[in-house]
Amino acid sequence: MLVKAVILIGGNQKGTRFRPLSLDLPKPLFSVAGFPIIQHHIEACVQIPFLKEIIILGYYGVSEMSQFVGEMVQLYKLNIRYLQEFEPLGTAGGLYHFRDQIRCGNPDFFFVLNGDVCADFPLIEMLEFHKTHRETQKAIVTLMATEATRQQSLIYGCIIENKENNTLEHYVEKPSTFISTLVNCGVYIFSPEVFHQMANVFNKKQMDFYNVENGSSIEREALYLEKEILMPLAGTGKALVYQTVKWWSQLKTPGAAIYANRHYLNLFRERRPERLAKSVQPTIIGDVYIHATANVHPTAVLGPNVSIGAHATIGYGTRIKESIVLAHSRILDHSLVLYSIIGANSEIGCWTRVEGTPCDPNPDKPFAKMENAPLFNDEGRLNPSITILGNNVTIPSEVIVRNSIVLPHKELTRSYNNEIIL
Repeated sequence: MLVKAVILIGGNQKGTRFRPLSLDLPKPLFSVAGFPIIQHHIEACVQIPFLKEIIILGYYGVSEMSQFVGEMVQLYKLNIRYLQEFEPLGTAGGLYHFRDQIRCGNPDFFFVLNGDVCADFPLIEMLEFHKTHRETQKAIVTLMATEATRQQSLIYGCIIENKENNTLEHYVEKPSTFISTLVNCGVYIFSPEVFHQMANVFNKKQMDFYNVENGSSIEREALYLEKEILMPLAGTGKALVYQTVKWWSQLKTPGAAIYANRHYLNLFRERRPERLAKSVQPTIIGDVYIHATANVHPTAVLGPNVSIGAHATIGYGTRIKESIVLAHSRILDHSLVLYSIIGANSEIGCWTRVEGTPCDPNPDKPFAKMENAPLFNDEGRLNPSITILGNNVTIPSEVIVRNSIVLPHKELTRSYNNEIIL
């Protein structure tokens, strides 16, 4: 048997909700729990039996991804490639455009993972499920699903499953009214036969383009997995539903990165405990990742759920909790950092407080997911959320920065509360 994996990472878009963290670095390479987001995907994929290749699809420039891909090849000793789309091709357009590369070697199955989800990926269990059920149902795809709250389900792709044979009965992307609490996780297993389905949609688009005046050339090439592939397969018995009860979250906003950081650190405790810091000095509380090159003063107190990046400096008496500190940042003596992301090459002065507001799922609601709230509320005010410092930000001593977003290359001179510093 031969298996491949494809990771869809998209590209820079105007108005992305992950800014300012994605202004200087492609979002898929942003560090969560000490490792780039899609490295967590790769680590899950390399556990799959008979995996031959990982293909990363997106429209970031090759120069932005080449160093990372080279490092991953050296680290995991596996063929990993980045293929750049010539323009944004939608969630399935890149798969169809590069179908020959995906089909090369005649894989029996290939995984597709959205790059903006974080999870305890149950890929091996999912593959066994697909192999077991596909023969009786003649299925060409298995999609991973999870339970959400009734209200939150409206922001996801909603699934109605035939419980008798685990097939997809009905699918609606972001419905206007309640359909189901079972939602699409953005993780799939495909049999190569799915390319016939994609070809039918693509060819119809070509015909429509030539038959309609002023047709969009971009829409002519783009394909959308959810609306144009999954929805037509619903009710045919060719799409299976694999439901997981493991942790899963979208990663649309910086607040979601703090949430994902916590869960990936928890997974390290279970599976890669050597990655977590263990010491009396500095004081470690809960799960903490400290890069080997970071300089942390013995009097600092870190945790729970803190990641310290490469060559970062943490000063005397510093307290950090529920935060991500990126590479080459400096947090000076007696400062406090809570629910915040500190951008690369930033500096926080002495006796300074940088604090955000956690935006975790409601613990009283079963199956509640990360909200990914909009930046502003209905009154036009900034929604309370984590504090974000872009890269190369300097904060002076003895000030407070709370619930604020600071764009890169800023030098603050005073305290801020619920503001965006442009």
